[in-house]
Amino acid sequence: MRIYITSVFVDDQEKALRFYTDVLGFQKKHDIPMGEARWLTLVSPDAPDGTELLLEPSGHPAVPPYKTALVQDGIPAASFAVDDVRAEYDRLRKLGTEFTQEPLEMGGVTTAVLDDTCGNLIQIVQGA
Repeated sequence: MRIYITSVFVDDQEKALRFYTDVLGFQKKHDIPMGEARWLTLVSPDAPDGTELLLEPSGHPAVPPYKTALVQDGIPAASFAVDDVRAEYDRLRKLGTEFTQEPLEMGGVTTAVLDDTCGNLIQIVQGA
């Protein structure tokens, strides 16, 4: 058994697509119209056949309170591995990305938390 898809709820799929591709560097894998929404998945350019990230519309009534609670408590909706958190933090800041947590070392792990502009906090991790 392996992880095939994981998802993050987004307020606007098109805005999320631009942020996750143009800023974070993921690549679009699937973009299939499904009525008012799309089956929109992304992959890491380093693993095009790897785990897909689904940019899931936030339309279900349970999603807004869930997302709001996570953000208010500073809990990331997803976590992405990077080779160098500090370098990625600097790169993303230059692109205008806002962070709620600057790089922080905790034992053998360094993390930072960013705002994805679509209603989520996203953690980047090095050394996990």
